[in-house]
Amino acid sequence: MPLAAAVRTTPPESTQQAIGYPSLFLLVLIGALVPVVPTGALVSSAAVVAVHQTAPFALATVFVTASLAAFLGDATLYWLGRRGMRSKNGSRWLEAIRARAPEERLTQAQEKLAGHGVAVLVLSRLVPAGRIPVMLACLMADWPLRRFARGNLPACLAWAVTYQLIGILGGSLFREPWEGVVAAVALTVLVSAAPSVWRRIRGTAGA
Repeated sequence: MPLAAAVRTTPPESTQQAIGYPSLFLLVLIGALVPVVPTGALVSSAAVVAVHQTAPFALATVFVTASLAAFLGDATLYWLGRRGMRSKNGSRWLEAIRARAPEERLTQAQEKLAGHGVAVLVLSRLVPAGRIPVMLACLMADWPLRRFARGNLPACLAWAVTYQLIGILGGSLFREPWEGVVAAVALTVLVSAAPSVWRRIRGTAGA
């Protein structure tokens, strides 16, 4: 079978759902614990596939699956971080969180958290590489898990909606699901890279 034909060949909806939703949940959960998985692109891609399905609640299922996995992953990572904060020797999870929170961004997160509280959690989920510094700021402010979870729930819902809308846009523009997936992933990468590019432009202009 030619490569192009193989890419265009999609399994039946029942197979997509049986494999796709558990895989989406697991990958987003892992991505929340180990921030190297492109979870935004996964949600956008799943939304593209859901747009082309005939199941009435496909998009709703993607939203619930992604937001729940993100919430549970964040809560687990925060719980592990709190254990590390209380331990005399720390923990590898706490060190991993600290390693992904540069001093400058941590200071900014602490200042914003002190001034705006829970609202910063919502924004941190939407800003690329913003989640971990804010999470560490919450840990250092000794927020209990319950308080963090209350603020993180709307953050995860807003995150899932944002990347799902990107997928819906990509899926609506193309007839073939694989074309929409490519477009959604490209748009997700562009959105993720934009803040970093903007900071570099500002840094160059200010130099």
